[in-house]
Amino acid sequence: MAYADHSQGSSRTVSIVIVALIHAVLGYAFVTGLGMKYVKKAAEQLNVIDVKEEPPPPDEEPPPPPPDQPVEPPPVVSPPPIVQTPVQAPQIQSVPKPPPVFLPTPAPAPPPPPPPPAAPASRAAPRGAPGSWVSDADYPSRAQREERAGTAGFRLEIGPDGRVTSCTITSSTGHADLDEATCRLLPKRARFKPATAVGGAPMSDTYNGRITWRLPE
Repeated sequence: MAYADHSQGSSRTVSIVIVALIHAVLGYAFVTGLGMKYVKKAAEQLNVIDVKEEPPPPDEEPPPPPPDQPVEPPPVVSPPPIVQTPVQAPQIQSVPKPPPVFLPTPAPAPPPPPPPPAAPASRAAPRGAPGSWVSDADYPSRAQREERAGTAGFRLEIGPDGRVTSCTITSSTGHADLDEATCRLLPKRARFKPATAVGGAPMSDTYNGRITWRLPE
């Protein structure tokens, strides 16, 4: 029994292989030969149709603009109310005694200048020649040795009695010893006829002059 089953199984396997080969050969023949025949026949029956492109539709005109509409103004918005912050009044402190008030004392005005002296009716005039007030013997010895010379301008203050009360150098000789000798000798030697006022009373006056110091020959 076992041998018989083995033989039947081998025969069935061979039969299946043969059937598969036959189907493969038929399929190949159908694809290569018979299939191409039917394909050619179907291609001959097809009609070639030219498809024409339809022209594009005309452009549509744009719609007319809408009529002008009045522009409504924006709504008016009222501003928010202003909030006022209450301000607290400053506290006033009472002082039992008011502080002293400093009032600056104005500086006194300077006294007015004295009125200018009245012009004399007649000026003071020297008595004798002014050139005699100084001689060669009055020449300072050092200035003479150093051979220094010059002209000194002076102003004399004359009292109501005709005497010289002061002497001022108005222009220097350039040498201090010559200027000093001028104002030292003139008050001693110069004499004047005093000036007089309108009523004839004597009064003070001034006299301006010059002295030239020359080396003695």
